[in-house]
Amino acid sequence: MVYVSASSRVEAERIARVLLDERLVACVNIVDSVFSLFHWEGRVDSAEECLLIMKSRVDLFATLEERVRTLHSYDVPEIVAVPIILVSAKYFDWINSVLKG
Repeated sequence: MVYVSASSRVEAERIARVLLDERLVACVNIVDSVFSLFHWEGRVDSAEECLLIMKSRVDLFATLEERVRTLHSYDVPEIVAVPIILVSAKYFDWINSVLKG
């Protein structure tokens, strides 16, 4: 699973649709109104964001990361992959059936 925060719902949907069209992700959940606190340029800052939760495979991460960087408005976008420890066999098969490669 790959987490990416976005500046708005519009940006989140745009990123999600490109990654889906390119089959780099099988599914994207977009969570609206995430309030983020973070260190930026020497101070604590905050922002209202959307969070994308994407299902993909480890072998696609480098390409997925590069695409997010080209599509994203942030200088340093959050792109964090977390391994899926357990998953139902049917869901796993579906993910693999729709991803490229």
